[in-house]
Amino acid sequence: MEAKATQALLNELVETLKDGQKGYADAMTNVEDASLKETFKKYAVQRAGFVTEIEDQMFKLDLHPNTNEGTSTTSKVHRAWIDLKAALTSKDSKAVLNECERGEDYAVKAYQTALEAQDLPSTLKSLIEKQYQGVQEAHNNIRSLRDAAK
Repeated sequence: MEAKATQALLNELVETLKDGQKGYADAMTNVEDASLKETFKKYAVQRAGFVTEIEDQMFKLDLHPNTNEGTSTTSKVHRAWIDLKAALTSKDSKAVLNECERGEDYAVKAYQTALEAQDLPSTLKSLIEKQYQGVQEAHNNIRSLRDAAK
């Protein structure tokens, strides 16, 4: 895989993770349920850590993280988390969890796309695989919480 394609792929993941981090941070500060606050905090911290790990790999590979926003997929992800704001103002836990799950759907897809990429350096591929497990787990947990919410 050429460097530019790898760079674009990783920037996409970073943007997706940053949106998730911000979404969870917003959810954490606005939701009233204490256990949901903890869950959202855990995932906000997880996403921040994932961003750092990917950016570290990018610097090691001399691929520079993208600072300009606005790729087509990223704006969709951003919209997924924008709808969260409306759910938060309603203070409805199920609605908030619905929006979080939608954000997670995008994250899962972004990781699946990244893992389909050919010729990724092995350290990068294993990092993405490890993070994908965490994203899958978050997605499934959020979905279970949503299904259990009244």
